[in-house]
Parts: sequence; C-alpha cells; structure tokens
Amino acid sequence: MQNDYSGLLLVNKPSGITSFKLVNLIKKKLQVKKAGHCGTLDPLASGLMLVLIGKATKLQDKFMKQDKVYTASVKLGTKTDSGDLAGKVVQQSDYSHVDIDKIKNVCKDFIGETEQIPPMFSALKVGGKKLYELARKGIEIERKRRKITIYFIDVIDYSDGIIKIRVKCSSGTYIRTLAEDIGKKLKTDAVLNNLVREEIGDYSLAEAVALDEIVSHEPEFTSSKIIVV
Repeated sequence: MQNDYSGLLLVNKPSGITSFKLVNLIKKKLQVKKAGHCGTLDPLASGLMLVLIGKATKLQDKFMKQDKVYTASVKLGTKTDSGDLAGKVVQQSDYSHVDIDKIKNVCKDFIGETEQIPPMFSALKVGGKKLYELARKGIEIERKRRKITIYFIDVIDYSDGIIKIRVKCSSGTYIRTLAEDIGKKLKTDAVLNNLVREEIGDYSLAEAVALDEIVSHEPEFTSSKIIVV
C-alpha cells in the first residue's frame, strides 16, 4: 500500500551513509512512490538534507539553487586523490610556516564571486556519467570552471594542523575544492577533514529530524514532520 504524503522533510544526515541510501530509507519507511533530495552530501559528510516527498518532488528545482552554510575542518599537510580523507594520500608537505593570522588573510581572498573547478570525485554529470564513476576508474577529464559566490569564511580555530571554518556560499560550491585551494594559497597541501551542512536557504539543521529517529519510529512520526510546500 502506497501513502499519499507530500511535502518537504528536513533530515539530519549522519556520516557514513550515501544521500541515495538515505532517500531510499525514507521512501521505504513512509511507503511513498516518490522521494528525492535537493542537493547531495558525500558519505563522510553530515548535516541538513532537504528531502521532497510525493507530488512535492516536482518542486525540486525550486529548492536546489539556494545558498548554503557549512562548518568544516581542513587538515593541512596532506593531499588525497579525492580531496577528502576518504581518498588515497598522494602527497604530504610541511605546514609549520602556517599560523591563524595567515589563514585568516588567505580566506579573505576567496570572499565574493569567483570561479571553481568541480572535483573529479563529485556527483556532477558530464556526458551522462557521474564524475566520481570516472574517477574511480582512474579517468580524469577536463571540467569547466563554474561561477560561485562565497559570502563569508569565518576561521573558528586552528590547532595541530587542523583549520575549523564556517562558510556561507552559493549553490554549486564544493567545500573540498575550497579546502584544497586554501592549502595552495598557504603554500602547502590541504584536505577536507570533516563537513557539516548547517543551513540551506531559510532552513536550518536545528529544525531537522535525525535519520535514526525516522528509522526507529512509526511512519506517523515522520509524516508529522513533513512541511507543506
């Protein structure tokens, strides 16, 4: 039996699960024909995901292009093939010359409208194929630069080679690429160590339902959290 639930569900995605699997778990739990997310998060990342249910899936475009806020930690001195710690370490470098003042000055250079090359390890499709599918086969292709906007980068802390930042950016911004670019400006390597998405447009992680609550409770609990859109 299929339910006719329709609307928007704010979900707190845990680390270690793909966005695709998260949507399928919700779809199965609510017993709905259609469900889809409005912007993926990498398996290692956690935080806010917008999941459209039922007829509301037709509104996906409306929710995709919103600004986002992330908190992230960036590990200096290490470079991986994927730009995050899930990848293979390909290079290590010295970062003893880096201090928090240098980090703050470098981060200022990224504020405003700029261009960014999407990473190979991303869900972006080129020629009908997801880039990460090619990357896993050792294939790298040329990617077009994309315009993005970074509204602010707050440097929260720096200790033992780990930078903690909070970033507000436009849709389409890759924080793992930003992490690598910050490293380059600091004349060292850098890799994304941790990522949490806090906000999407007007929606906040504080309003989201934890995935384990959705899985462990009856469908009625989850359906009561669906926002009419």
